[in-house]
Amino acid sequence: MEDRARAAAAASRAKSGDSEAIRENYVTPGLAGQPISTVDGAKSFNPNLACQKTATLMEVLVQPGAGGDLATISIARDTNLDGAIDQRTSVPVPVSGICANGVIACAPGTWDQCRHFRWDLDQAQMLKLTEVEMPELGGCYCINNSCGTNLAFGNLGSILRDLGGGMIGALTTGDPRFGVAEAVIDGPMIRYVGAQSTACTANPALPQTAYRANPMAIQGDAFVASQSNSVLQAVAASPAGIGRAEQTRACTVQREVMVRSWTYDDIVTASGPFEFVQSCGVDCRRYRIAGDGNCSSVPPTYTALFRIAKPERVVSARITRIAGDDWVQARLNGVVVGYAGKRPWLGDGVPSGDCSVDADPVNTTPIDLTAAFRAGDAQVAMRVRGGNGKRWGAVDVEVRVDTSCEFSERVVDLCSGYAADPACRLFAEDVDGVETFRNGVATGLRPLPQTRLLGSASCTMSIERPFFERRRSYRCTLDNGALPQPDLSRGAYIIDHSTETMLADRIRGKDGSTTATSRPFALPDRGSVPACEAICKTRAPKANNDAAPAGIVGTMQNSPTGYDTFYHSCDSANRCPTGPGEEVVSACGCLDDFPEAVVMMQSVRLAGADLVCTGRVP
Repeated sequence: MEDRARAAAAASRAKSGDSEAIRENYVTPGLAGQPISTVDGAKSFNPNLACQKTATLMEVLVQPGAGGDLATISIARDTNLDGAIDQRTSVPVPVSGICANGVIACAPGTWDQCRHFRWDLDQAQMLKLTEVEMPELGGCYCINNSCGTNLAFGNLGSILRDLGGGMIGALTTGDPRFGVAEAVIDGPMIRYVGAQSTACTANPALPQTAYRANPMAIQGDAFVASQSNSVLQAVAASPAGIGRAEQTRACTVQREVMVRSWTYDDIVTASGPFEFVQSCGVDCRRYRIAGDGNCSSVPPTYTALFRIAKPERVVSARITRIAGDDWVQARLNGVVVGYAGKRPWLGDGVPSGDCSVDADPVNTTPIDLTAAFRAGDAQVAMRVRGGNGKRWGAVDVEVRVDTSCEFSERVVDLCSGYAADPACRLFAEDVDGVETFRNGVATGLRPLPQTRLLGSASCTMSIERPFFERRRSYRCTLDNGALPQPDLSRGAYIIDHSTETMLADRIRGKDGSTTATSRPFALPDRGSVPACEAICKTRAPKANNDAAPAGIVGTMQNSPTGYDTFYHSCDSANRCPTGPGEEVVSACGCLDDFPEAVVMMQSVRLAGADLVCTGRVP
């Protein structure tokens, strides 16, 4: 049995041991409808992987001119895959350069008056050239005598592959039903073997190709299809499917931002015997406490009450003027803070001196009341004593407040409980309109920081935050006991007690008793397996005829000649199958050129960042 297994493995490796063997034995004959044999070669069959197939999907014939340009390019196609050529066309311009997706046409033999064309399809699905700017083309290089001698004839095989590859790319993009099974170069002509392998339909606009432009749509379409699928519904309704119930729980993580505008009246309100209340700005008021007096032994008191709703927003409060006839006293919360008169009046009694002496004292020295107003509600009172028809007194109070916008924020996380529950897993998440999780899988999308204007017309603030709202759905498992957990104790015992040479087991009897057994055990020799597919690295000299918008690369370098690097799969004798003009750089083996590839890619990236204005330091 072991010998038969080894023989089968060897036969399988011979037919699929490397990428070239798979392509030769399976891919190409499968698409072209040619026979495919079994691993041992005993039987063969003709596969029917394609709806239609043809020996010739397209033929491209080129003829170089005297200046090294491709003077003639003829294209023959089998458009309906019936085996007969039914469309012939020619390229209307001489080709001086080849690109991955187009061609460059210049004055023959030169790199002057160049025009750039991209391969496209017209309404009749015929190949055409569309004139574009050179940056829309990729992988361009020069082939005429302006950048080297005999480039077209000397590199005809690679030129045909690049030229035909651009045409095939345009064809398969315009009509995704077509597939290319093989490309054969025969002198100045390249022939493509093709098949219709994507769908058996005459309409090139396949609904399946819509997923290429919108990959996310396949999930919704798959869900719709699953609702009418009998197999899926049967599995979902089985004991295994309903063994665990799941509950979807939605929650949010919101950033609550409050912007409040304040007016003076929101902060301070006042009531009392005011002669007037004047505005001295949006954040300032002036109050005059006034009243009549007499020369009696008990001077009258006039009291104003200032109610402070937001003491911390009081900027300043002060008495700016005390005036009257004959004596005026100012009080703050019952304490004398100032006066106006011929002599000090600092007590509760009657001031010393005559009354009705026809004097009008004025005190304009500011008296600071800020500390009392910031402590809360305050009373400012005035006492006046006068006579002889002039019995008036007044105290002016000025209050300034801070009416700037008030900003506050907090993050309200209603999902923390579900996130900490081991029975719950994040199933979907939407962050400010960006879907970051779908069906339990991260989409790879992340929202950019958001800047929002918040508040009202009178009070607006611009704030930038990483997010403002996260909408989440969690799937929480509810074990309803419909399907018991499997008993894994026997498997655990075997794994824990077995070795490379002994197999241990423990069997449970019908009466509940257990019996432990052990016996010798040995794995068959697995043989040796190559560590890798042996490859070799070669190089061949080439003219530096790559083209860019600035011109031919070789004209800007010290040496007009460079090298092309190739990698080949080695044959069964570990020999490197070098091509014409190639020399071996690295012999057959497990080559690792990853560091070199990283350096090359990083060099290209930094060079591109240095040449383009990106608005940031590379």
